[in-house]
Amino acid sequence: MIVNEEPRDIGSDDAAPVQQARPLVLSQALRERTAEPHTRAERTGIVNDILRGKASRDGYVLLLRNLLPAYEAMEQGLERHRTSAGVGKFARREIYRSGALHADLAALAGDDWMRDLPLLPAGRQYGKRVAEASRGDGARLIAHAYARYLGDLSGGQILKTLLGRSLGLTDTALSFYDFPKIADHKVFKAEFRDALDRAGEEVADIDSVIEEGAVAFELNIDVSNAVQAAAKDAAY
Repeated sequence: MIVNEEPRDIGSDDAAPVQQARPLVLSQALRERTAEPHTRAERTGIVNDILRGKASRDGYVLLLRNLLPAYEAMEQGLERHRTSAGVGKFARREIYRSGALHADLAALAGDDWMRDLPLLPAGRQYGKRVAEASRGDGARLIAHAYARYLGDLSGGQILKTLLGRSLGLTDTALSFYDFPKIADHKVFKAEFRDALDRAGEEVADIDSVIEEGAVAFELNIDVSNAVQAAAKDAAY
């Protein structure tokens, strides 16, 4: 994909303008491509309930349960591609979340949470899609890392405050939003975006990464809606 084409003159002033290609900036392209589904993700399902202070404890716990397969698949894939020039930039264990999810689920639902909490079809499909993205060169994993990890470091911090306030959750049940090995979130996010742009210069099919970013947000919306419906219907 080529963007921001600008004309340049060759030879005399009468020469016809020629289009000069400028490289795509992956962080910007992902942000633009996912802007609309990102907005919808904040306005639908259990996430919208959390933002309005209306989510139940059971609904929130069910959300964690159904995000877990995606994180596990993503982190397994990132580890598998750790030595890859493009994908390996995102194999940053200090930001991995599956361990924190396990801890929060145990704190909130007890040691039998895996038996007691259902994995909904939307959660299973999310994990399956991330696992598929890790195949081949694994480049599409970059889009899922973008959608989840930058969100956890940004909007996730707002969710932590809201959940503590509306559900009375303590830090021991909110480790999902805690990054003890990241001293400065702002600096880390800048490094992450820089890694995105460097990866964009190295992956073979950058368009597939950009489109996978939109898919990632749609999958998050599906999980959010499914969890909201299950929590309201007391389906577990």
